[in-house]
Amino acid sequence: MTDYEVLVLGGGPAGITIAKTLDGAKDLAVMRPENHSMVYCAMPYVIEDLLPMEKTLKEDSLVTDTGADLIRDYAVDVDFDEQVVTTGAGDKYGYEELIIATGASPVLAPVGGTDLDGVTTFKHEEDLNRILNQVDSEVEEAVVVGAGAIGIEMSQALNEAGLETHLVDMEDSILPHLLDAEMVAEGEEQLEDLGINLHLGAQIDSLNGTEKVEQVKLADDETIDFGPQGGLVVFAIGMQPNVEFVENSDLEIGQLGIKVNSKMETNLDNVYAVGDCVEYKSAITDEVTGGNLATNAVPMGRLLAQNLLGADREYEGFYNGCATKVNDLFVGGTGLLEKEAAKDYDIVVGKAEFTTAFPIMPFAKPVKAKLIINRDNLEILGGQIVSGEPATDKIDKITMAIQYGIDAEELLDFSYSSQPYQSFFPAHNLLVKAAENALSKLT
Repeated sequence: MTDYEVLVLGGGPAGITIAKTLDGAKDLAVMRPENHSMVYCAMPYVIEDLLPMEKTLKEDSLVTDTGADLIRDYAVDVDFDEQVVTTGAGDKYGYEELIIATGASPVLAPVGGTDLDGVTTFKHEEDLNRILNQVDSEVEEAVVVGAGAIGIEMSQALNEAGLETHLVDMEDSILPHLLDAEMVAEGEEQLEDLGINLHLGAQIDSLNGTEKVEQVKLADDETIDFGPQGGLVVFAIGMQPNVEFVENSDLEIGQLGIKVNSKMETNLDNVYAVGDCVEYKSAITDEVTGGNLATNAVPMGRLLAQNLLGADREYEGFYNGCATKVNDLFVGGTGLLEKEAAKDYDIVVGKAEFTTAFPIMPFAKPVKAKLIINRDNLEILGGQIVSGEPATDKIDKITMAIQYGIDAEELLDFSYSSQPYQSFFPAHNLLVKAAENALSKLT
């Protein structure tokens, strides 16, 4: 049996971050079963032939160059009393401190026919290869189930690859957990202009066929018929934590994953968990919420590694800043949606619309912002951006304002830069004007 000071189960963003942060300061091993750790969010761009597959594969040296061992295996059992992990290959590894960073896997809808050929989820290298094989075959039509960021990017990729593409979601608008409906209306129009068939407010009833999936039946009895050659159905409807190997242990597991405190400690001594396999809270509401984003997993892993080196940091919670691209639009959001915030807060909404550069510049593109404000104390609860140019910098500014308690009134004093190529006129900063618009509604 091989013993380590620190054993990390999982080689995704959190596991890699832990190895790089510890950087040889601990006798460390990272265990992962996959052939490669991948840049997951870049995978759709392989399907539309924008990137070669190898560009999405991370080098093992990200881990091994830190002095850590990389174990190609997976845990099937943990003896928490003896501090020993047993793997699928039957090997045993001892640890002084165990970090569970096993991530989450996509789920299929609980409907008939999900075992038919041509039905898949989308997360792993095998999923990508399966879809690429379908695209290269005689398949001519695809259905993507779930209009979140993954579903949006997948539907555009399949459409670009030449497949007649349908996008199905039970909500009435695309990106329902990222932006409010009025902010994505233009995006929906652009998807339809691309030729993508939107089925919003619709649910899957069943998948039908003999060996291949030949038909998708919706709950309203509408059908999408592929014919005997079959089609492709990709589910992007959610994730479940990879915690089955510890489900029968004394480790506390909630509905969304392993329960941890603000230091990523579990209820068991010397056992920690980070990333998509954990259950944690919103930094805004303090209520348990989903947070399956690499941009949450990485800070968790960094904080835990720093604490193992002697720091005493605490993780506030999820803000869930996220972005995607809908044809020509760069969209994103952070914090609470208006419809979410309105359930627990008396809110006021501020909006602003300008251009990405001085409007006199010939290449200036429209950009709009929305801020959701707590009317009682002017705290910013959430924000959304829709832009003709990349918007993550603006989303991150909103997140920073929320995280560090900058309220709408204080945002009016925000000191910003301006330049004809890169912003609207100096008198009209987008976020300042959105805050100003919200405050004007208080009088």
